[in-house]
Amino acid sequence: MKVSEILQVKGDILYTVTPDTPMAVAADTMAEKDIGSLVVMEFGELVGMLTFREVIKSVHANKGSIGTDTVRRHMDDHPITITPETEINEVRRLMLENHARYVPVVNARTLLGVISFYDVAKAVVEAQSFENRMLKAYIRDWPVEKDE
Repeated sequence: MKVSEILQVKGDILYTVTPDTPMAVAADTMAEKDIGSLVVMEFGELVGMLTFREVIKSVHANKGSIGTDTVRRHMDDHPITITPETEINEVRRLMLENHARYVPVVNARTLLGVISFYDVAKAVVEAQSFENRMLKAYIRDWPVEKDE
């Protein structure tokens, strides 16, 4: 299974901010949209990711307040990226090795979407469920051998 298949099911809604967006605005957007990440774009290019991890770090750095910083100060400015052709097992490996819960999908510098750890887990479970149903149907239809 490839990333492109997950994106087809997931849809193309994408939430972005600029590096100069106040952290409070970014956190409000994440809470209102019930999302765990925002893609940080500047001049039409991906320049970073802001996830709930960076928001929590910002709150910690400001002793319990979100503070007045901008996204630029707290964003991950070198997020790992994948392409639509990346195989799901490679995505799983990259996410685990890099402790990344959200990974931007890029094709020739064009941002296509974000794949979350949840999206990957859901796709794997659905693929395994389909395979199990096919195997059970195959076993059920197994021809009975006749005694000769």
